[in-house]
Amino acid sequence: MIDKVKLIEVKYLPQELDSGILYVSKKYGIAGHLCPCGCGNKIITPLGRTEWHLNVKNGKPTLYPSLGNWQLPCRSHYWIIDGEIEWSYEWDDDQIKRGKNAEDMRRKTYFKKLTGKFKRRT
Repeated sequence: MIDKVKLIEVKYLPQELDSGILYVSKKYGIAGHLCPCGCGNKIITPLGRTEWHLNVKNGKPTLYPSLGNWQLPCRSHYWIIDGEIEWSYEWDDDQIKRGKNAEDMRRKTYFKKLTGKFKRRT
């Protein structure tokens, strides 16, 4: 297990990721790192208004919301805050389902508000 990540800004995510590094491509709105539990799986997170948010302070990355690797055998759940891994509790299947539904609802609400701002001219 690792407890810290270092930020490296890249244009493209490398095929091989190093442990303890959060690679971020602002150009393509994506971040990637190896799961900090040590299982070796790549964790790829899209960045954007309806996805994860990246904040960098003094070169230390914070990703919001938490990262839940529900599809992986490790099912790791953690936060990256100021470059440190903050471990969270494991969700059960019902919590995962509710979390996914809440994400879908946030996205739908966001895009519904957006489409209301742009009305077609006829």
